[in-house]
Amino acid sequence: MLTELWNDAEGGFHPASAPDFLPATALKQVQLRRLRAVVARAYKNVALFRSRMEERGLTPDAIHSLADIQRLPFTVKTDLRDTYPFGLFASPMSDVVRLHASSGTTGKPIVVAYTREDIEVWAEVMARTFAACGLHRGDILQNAFGYGLFTGGLGAHYGGEALGATVIPISGGNTDRQIMLIRDFGVSALCCTPSYFTHMIERARELGVDLHDLPLRVGIFGAEPWTDGMRRHIETEAGIKAYDIYGLSEIIGPGVASECSAQDGLHLFEDHFYPEIIDPETGEALPDGQEGELVLTTLSKKAMPMIRYRTRDITSLITEPCTCGRTLRRMRRIGRRSDDMFIIRGVNVFPSQVEAALLAVEGTLPHYQIILTRDQGLDRMAVEVEVTPEVFSDRIGALENVRTRLALAIEHILGIRVELRLVEPRSIARSEGKAKRVIDRRNDTA
Repeated sequence: MLTELWNDAEGGFHPASAPDFLPATALKQVQLRRLRAVVARAYKNVALFRSRMEERGLTPDAIHSLADIQRLPFTVKTDLRDTYPFGLFASPMSDVVRLHASSGTTGKPIVVAYTREDIEVWAEVMARTFAACGLHRGDILQNAFGYGLFTGGLGAHYGGEALGATVIPISGGNTDRQIMLIRDFGVSALCCTPSYFTHMIERARELGVDLHDLPLRVGIFGAEPWTDGMRRHIETEAGIKAYDIYGLSEIIGPGVASECSAQDGLHLFEDHFYPEIIDPETGEALPDGQEGELVLTTLSKKAMPMIRYRTRDITSLITEPCTCGRTLRRMRRIGRRSDDMFIIRGVNVFPSQVEAALLAVEGTLPHYQIILTRDQGLDRMAVEVEVTPEVFSDRIGALENVRTRLALAIEHILGIRVELRLVEPRSIARSEGKAKRVIDRRNDTA
């Protein structure tokens, strides 16, 4: 197999990465051919999509160019809930080999389906993800994404195996065992959420384990927004390279986009997922380079094609050549989601803005929560931030110094003052998956 002939040493070229370097003309030909096919498949087999096309007087024959994608209707998350469980499937159940689903904590879960071909594509794009992050055959990959209905664990698992790495399917949690296996198994790469890895850093220190002394050299992090400040913290504390990856269950799971060695934007695997940027208010398409909401169309999904799916993630597309040589467009790292925003005293606030402020102040830790309450009809925002043991145990003056600098940093970024609570280390609950950053109690205190 090609995998055995190539990719024998660190830095080797993996054949799965070949589509990353397609000339623009060839890529557009692939995209248009696949777009026409997926629109025809969805029109034939998905009643909701067909009815929306008919409302616009469109048939699949209306797609003559990639620009015609803007004539197609959007798909939104509520469509998946409204057609629960199988209403958006374009394949019969006899062809569906796997189902995944969201947790359903806010209502009906979102169900996604895969044919055997879909699973193969998923493994391919995850292999390309790991190759872009510098992994190769012979790496030992500890997969601490959750297994089960969540797409992260199995998506990363099959991608690691397709790459030729040795995969440890440890899933999330049991942090002491995670650290033990990194040390005892000679783990060279690990994937999980960035917030969980900051917890692992903290626990390793408590156990007397210096991550700098271990073979671990690469961290692949996703499933939640994280800032460049968080990256610097992880890389400094663990002595690794920290890469951002992107995906969502509605599209395929992890494997939609990945950083490369340049760590300057995430390459979108455009041969399978066609990206657009729209104005989140008007839905109008925006040019490359302008920030807006990311919209994705699956170009090769069989079981459950998604046409112009509104992700609610805010980013922009980069067209300048990347130093890694990949010709795929990149997107800026997702720092916020349009539906993560909340409004305090008329100001739009995103949790990532608070994270950026606290990580810029020495003496704080990357563990925080935002608590929203309502008092006499007025919305109030408090931020609880952990500080280092040295600061917390020091004289009151040290705490006040950190409080003052942090208050100024938050006010500078948000333009408003918030209530600050500096708390001792480990007083904020840790998460084995996605961190819960915002606690909204406004309906409780209205």
